[in-house]
Amino acid sequence: MNKTQKLMDLRVFAEEIRVLTLKEFSYTGFGHIGGAMSIVELLAVLYGSEMKFDPKNPSWEERDHLIVSKGHSGPAVYATLAMLGFFPESMLRELNQGGGHLPSHCDRNKTPGIDMTTGSLGQGISAANGVALGKKIDGRDSFTYLILGDGECNEGQVWEGAMFAAQFKLDNLIVFVDMNGQQLDGYTKDIMDMSNMGERFSSFGWYVQDVDGHDISAVLNAVTAAKAHIGSPSAIMLHTKKGNGCTFAEGVKDNHHMNFKPEQINEAIRVAEAALEAAKAAAVR
Repeated sequence: MNKTQKLMDLRVFAEEIRVLTLKEFSYTGFGHIGGAMSIVELLAVLYGSEMKFDPKNPSWEERDHLIVSKGHSGPAVYATLAMLGFFPESMLRELNQGGGHLPSHCDRNKTPGIDMTTGSLGQGISAANGVALGKKIDGRDSFTYLILGDGECNEGQVWEGAMFAAQFKLDNLIVFVDMNGQQLDGYTKDIMDMSNMGERFSSFGWYVQDVDGHDISAVLNAVTAAKAHIGSPSAIMLHTKKGNGCTFAEGVKDNHHMNFKPEQINEAIRVAEAALEAAKAAAVR
């Protein structure tokens, strides 16, 4: 397969994730839409191209690990895992349901394919460091991927983790910072300005790249470069839109966790399905 076809196929995968994530939210009438929708393209690149995994054996020791420290974006991860066969798509109806397998934040004890329970922001980097270091000690040829939120990076634990990863030269650790510019209480620049995030990671000794987080080619190239880099951990700053691709959430200030009406989610699904069909048409030309 040539690279152009691969990129078109990944775009289709991303649009499929977006549609299924919106349908998943439609079963609840509320949820963490903003942060889930902003990482769709990243999930498409990781699960569609870059990660080693086995849906039939989620605990496969040679797999790559994905730790979603911003655990509230779990719904997009759940949709991706369901599409890949980790569990039936019908289970997506359990999102946020008491006694179900898909809690609002990722939980490794409840959901097949989830590598770490997260949601207490800042803690994911410590877990990722431990996993990456363990792989180094065991001599495993696999990567640990970590997704942080830009608002989450207000947490001091993130920077303690950044020091640790650089100190131990964890070049099998690739961190993505979802730079969507918003957090629970508003815009990051108004709460704790982290606009020079890449420079901060670089000052800690990390290999840093800045890309458009919705440009699949740019994300794929950045991951390829990070995997080839030797001697230090990698951080990829993903410049994204919170709520991207959801008609009633994108560009809205209070889109971290939203209640919505059936007509709103139905319209969002209709628009997303149209984008999916356009991507499919482009991929077969």
